[in-house]
Amino acid sequence: MSIALVWLKRDLRLQDHAPLQQALASGLPVLLLYCFEPMLLDDKHYRQRHWRFVRQSLHDMAQQLPPGALYCVEQDALACLKLIDEQLGIGQLFSHQEVGLANTFTRDIKVQQWCDSRNISWLQSPIGAVIRGLTHRQEWDKRWQKVMRAPLAEVNVEQGNWLDGVKLGLPKGVDLTQKEPSGQFQQGGELAAWQTLESFFTERGKNYAYSLSSPALSQQHCSRFSAYLAWGNISLRQAYQSLLSHWQTPGWRRSLVALSSRLHWHCHFIQKFESDCQMQFQPVNAGYKDLPRTTGVRSERFLVAWQRGQTGIPMVDACMVCLQQTGYINFRMRAMLVSFLCHHLAVDWRMGVEYLASLFLDFEPGIHYSQFQMQAGVTGINTIRIYNPVKQGLEKDPDGEFVKTWLPQLAQVPAPLVHTPWQLTPMEQQMYQVQLGHDYPEPIVDIKQSYNQAKELLWQWRSKPLVKQEGQRLLARHVRPKR
Repeated sequence: MSIALVWLKRDLRLQDHAPLQQALASGLPVLLLYCFEPMLLDDKHYRQRHWRFVRQSLHDMAQQLPPGALYCVEQDALACLKLIDEQLGIGQLFSHQEVGLANTFTRDIKVQQWCDSRNISWLQSPIGAVIRGLTHRQEWDKRWQKVMRAPLAEVNVEQGNWLDGVKLGLPKGVDLTQKEPSGQFQQGGELAAWQTLESFFTERGKNYAYSLSSPALSQQHCSRFSAYLAWGNISLRQAYQSLLSHWQTPGWRRSLVALSSRLHWHCHFIQKFESDCQMQFQPVNAGYKDLPRTTGVRSERFLVAWQRGQTGIPMVDACMVCLQQTGYINFRMRAMLVSFLCHHLAVDWRMGVEYLASLFLDFEPGIHYSQFQMQAGVTGINTIRIYNPVKQGLEKDPDGEFVKTWLPQLAQVPAPLVHTPWQLTPMEQQMYQVQLGHDYPEPIVDIKQSYNQAKELLWQWRSKPLVKQEGQRLLARHVRPKR
């Protein structure tokens, strides 16, 4: 016997799925596989919220497939592939390429070596418009448009020659019969993705361009596609073509243009990571290797306060608590969190990058590392942005609604003082039922002073010869040539 095995990773859907389409066209019996790999279950980038979302996604897929056609197991991927080959015989292996962490890349190298030793054809389809091993951006934007406008890889589930892996000898896998509740987190799955897409284009998205910078309004009016794109409940091409189908909707153009640019950025940043994957471990610009950072007990104290949402700066703390409880915060506030850690606290970006990834339900390695380094100011080619969290609060949360939602101990403090509680007199603290140092911490830094120090250091470092030299290398690799 010989089967076509579709190895699922971050592509948890049944439509616009090239590997599945190819497997069904192979003429072989088809089995879908997902491995909850111990190396990822134990990885600091992930936590339970991610695996719940994955299980919800797999449950949604299982409801659309014949029993046993989707085999899920908690096991090392290579060990599982060997078991399936031993029991059923793998004629062909299909999957998407994975632009992931170093551990998944190392695993894929071992899988390829095993496939070669067994004469198993492993066909990997590209993710979006990302090109493996790319060293330049010539014609990249043109290709992106071509890929995004190409016909979808349609799949007819009902006509598939599906296999029941368990009945044919595979051990019982992970139980997908129960649908897990999400609480305050987004629900995983292809159905939930399309419901979110539909609600955006029929109602929520009209004010997208005017709401995306607000931490409160963005919860409703931002697309909220990101988790579904990160885990592949919907493809980027499906999202982009849905956007194009609404392009002529009166009154929506500005919001659709803004969303279109962000869908384009999605592949752009993942491509950066694919082309410079060492950025998981070191600054992409080698000139920042020795950038002075806070060290010792002081850096540990700063890091813990930032992680716990106890910095004494309300906008920073509210964003962190919101992330802890929902897995989502809008882009500007994510940038502010990184900026505060790396600039105001001068903590090395590597000390916070895994923790923040573990909070983002939509954690996508390529986007996360590219953006984290950009906001940390260690690329040498991007605009230096040092966010003032008080200014962000006054502008993006003028009534203090967001801060008071996630920091209820400040609920009685009126705006604009809710963004600067350290200015409260003892009598005002008593009046507003908050005691600084007890109910809410004093600020761990003077943000005016920390801003000036960071600004001076970053601009001084930017002029160093190695930073400039590395900047030219990065521009040649990641920026499209001028016409």
